[in-house]
Formats: sequence, structure tokens, C-alpha cells
Amino acid sequence: MQEKEMVSDVLSSLKSSLSNYGRVIGECEDQELRQTIQQIRNQCEHYHYQMFKVAEQKNYYKPAQKASDHQIQQLKSEITQGNTGNTGNTGGIFRNM
Repeated sequence: MQEKEMVSDVLSSLKSSLSNYGRVIGECEDQELRQTIQQIRNQCEHYHYQMFKVAEQKNYYKPAQKASDHQIQQLKSEITQGNTGNTGNTGGIFRNM
């Protein structure tokens, strides 16, 4: 297995773990356990970022084009309002609850 494939596999596994930690945290009733899982998730995020930087430095990964200030402000506004309109399917998650 080539180094590039190994880095990609690690990044993919970390992404999956981060998603799973988020789900568990959202459903965890025990506050102490919740905080422990949050700490583990934070460590995982840190490690993921380190691996991302390795991949980027070795040209294994080319990040998406940076968002403009206008795009960032628009997204912040949409998230604050709880509505992403037609730009994605993250809005309205709690509308039907």
C-alpha cells in the first residue's frame, strides 16, 4: 500500500469517527460520559487536522477553493436563522419536530 493511500484511509476513518462521535454526543444523557466523548472527539479532530496538513503538504489532497467573505457571511446568516434555503439540506432539521 502506498503512503498516499494510507493517509487517505486514515483521513476517511477519522471522518467517520467524527460523525459517529457527534451522533453519540447528541444522544448521550450521562453528562460525564458526554464530556468524555467530547474530549475524545476533540482529540480526533486535532489528529484529523494534522493528517489533513500532511496530505496537503505532500500534494495528496488539494483543498477546495476558499470561500469569499460574502459567502461566509451569507452562510453565517443562514445558519443563525436556521434556514439554508436551497443551498443545501442542512436547514430545517428541526422544523418538523
